[in-house]
Amino acid sequence: MKNLSTEIKIENLKCGSCVKTITKALLKLKGVSEVTVNQPESKVLVNYTDPTVLPKISKKLSSLGYPAFGENNIIKKAISYASCMVGKLD
Repeated sequence: MKNLSTEIKIENLKCGSCVKTITKALLKLKGVSEVTVNQPESKVLVNYTDPTVLPKISKKLSSLGYPAFGENNIIKKAISYASCMVGKLD
């Protein structure tokens, strides 16, 4: 299968623990082969082999509190703090 790549600008990316949480969660998705998080630019680069995983990637990021840029709200911000704390505990 061909390796595909997508870069997603996200909201609420605050620290290294957020990076850790995002990376671990996305690598668990079937078809995702590599995840690179650029904290200063709030971007996630995802390499994957199955194009049907792309909506799952966006959904997973949003459920963790890191929605695509422009899709943020107070609930997503609160969820991102919880995800950040989980990353600190890992």
